Amino acid sequence: MSHLSRRSFVKNALLGGAGLAVLPGFLRTPARGAVTANRRINLAQIGCGRMGTTDLEGTLAHPLARVVAVCDLDARRLGIAREKIVKFYQKQGETNVDVTAYHDFRDLLARPDIDAVVVSTPDHWHALVAVQAALAGKHLYVQKPITYGINESIALRRAVRAKKVILQTGSQQRSEKPFFAFRRASELVRNGRLGRLRVVRIGVGLDKPSGRRPAPMPVPATFDYDRWLGPVTEQPYMEGRCHPQNSVGGRPGWITTEDFGLGMITNWGAHHMDIAQWALGQEAGGPMQINARAHFMENDQWTVHHDYHIELTYPQGVQVILDNQFENGLLFEGDAGTIFCARGSERVTASDPNGTDGPKPFRASNEKLLTPLEAGETRWLPSPNHYLNWLEAVAANRDPIAPVDQAVKSVQACCAAWIGMKLGRPLTWDATTESFVGDDQANALRGRPARRPEYDLDLLMRNAGLA
Repeated sequence: MSHLSRRSFVKNALLGGAGLAVLPGFLRTPARGAVTANRRINLAQIGCGRMGTTDLEGTLAHPLARVVAVCDLDARRLGIAREKIVKFYQKQGETNVDVTAYHDFRDLLARPDIDAVVVSTPDHWHALVAVQAALAGKHLYVQKPITYGINESIALRRAVRAKKVILQTGSQQRSEKPFFAFRRASELVRNGRLGRLRVVRIGVGLDKPSGRRPAPMPVPATFDYDRWLGPVTEQPYMEGRCHPQNSVGGRPGWITTEDFGLGMITNWGAHHMDIAQWALGQEAGGPMQINARAHFMENDQWTVHHDYHIELTYPQGVQVILDNQFENGLLFEGDAGTIFCARGSERVTASDPNGTDGPKPFRASNEKLLTPLEAGETRWLPSPNHYLNWLEAVAANRDPIAPVDQAVKSVQACCAAWIGMKLGRPLTWDATTESFVGDDQANALRGRPARRPEYDLDLLMRNAGLA
């Protein structure tokens, strides 16, 4: 391919594989059931663990929202979350704080006074909760990855758009604080600052085996483990595969158990692949070819991938490479040099293993590459705070900075890479049909059967007339 000028690169990025004529964030959506502008948005928090606590604190901080309900299957965590909300409003001078605690999220969704929900459950529950919330007409903030698998992502997008609700994904790196480097780097790359882009190298961290063999345990009396399993195959309880009983903020073991989460490829991968596709102009597209290999944990209570190497080929021949030996972050390599972005010392939660001091989180091979954008160049829409961006989008009846359509494409790229790791052979992905080309074995891994009809997302969609 001939060398692309900076201007032609930008034009192709905007009009090429993603089929976009304008940048994300500039897209206006049709009118949909907006919240009345003269009152606060009534919120409910579903999932009260490590990220649920972070999300709860994030929404409480904004007067535009009023948290009126919480839900969790662990009664101890549920009580802690409710108490946190009550104390927050009492510190604001209130005396009679009404916050309802729910065991079953469906009872919460039945309340007509609740406008929106925050979904911070384990990954294997994201789609079931979020789809039913959308069907109930609730606006959504869904932690990343937006869903566990590919088929679930398609169903959730369909439900959100059919019911005209607003969905924000917990991809905080699209907002300005505290992770400024990702927005700035992706803007520069999107505007062709590196000339022809050749390679994007992504580090998403490495999970290591626990060193403990699987060993069934008694289920705590305060924990509804059977319901927590949801769609997943029935299996014995192990605290190391769920969440710690002595801590709300500790890193949960479901993140490293493949039945509940796919490992670093969708954990940190959902963050960094989202930024890569944003920078490439592929937020509505995806990879074309996948070559991946990985080792998966064996004879351990944890089951996700350990070391890995993934090569994804995008339109215009750009290679996106993920390897467990790369520094956590994104390194963009083009004819004019390189730009790197990462989180640096900033953390999402106190137990974040990657939030350590290190090299500068925003740097380039030549400092001139980091000079501010010029007049007329494309900039992302402002988003100083990810939660506030969502709340304002709900109030204004518009898409937020991390909308459902783009979140779906980000998680699909991650899940397609995971399928490549599982099969250990080259795959061809069609981002338009959202399927693998001529590969029944790979396509079968886009979803999985549900344990019981009540957890069957396909059945839920059919009953809603959205299949």
